[in-house]
Amino acid sequence: MEYIYAAMLLHKAGKPITEENLTQVLTAAGVNVDAVRVKALVASLAEVNIDEVVKSAPTITAAPVTAAPAAASEVAAKPKEEEKKKKEEEEKAKEEAALEGLSALFG
Repeated sequence: MEYIYAAMLLHKAGKPITEENLTQVLTAAGVNVDAVRVKALVASLAEVNIDEVVKSAPTITAAPVTAAPAAASEVAAKPKEEEKKKKEEEEKAKEEAALEGLSALFG
């Protein structure tokens, strides 16, 4: 995968994707360079228009990004509902305690 990323980095920088350039990028990144893999990648990318491939690649990140806020709001709503229920129960308990106290006075 690092070989592909190196090639894309060279493309983005406007540099030609050659064996020498690819080897330099990989070496700078601390990768043990395999010359056979470099040659194979350069040969396979020779006839490829990288801009067209990037444009035609499906964008998968859009769906999870839109789903995440919805899920987060659902998760945030549950604790709020639980807090409301707890507050209501506490209020009822206080009212009952107060009524018990009054009934002791008049009981």
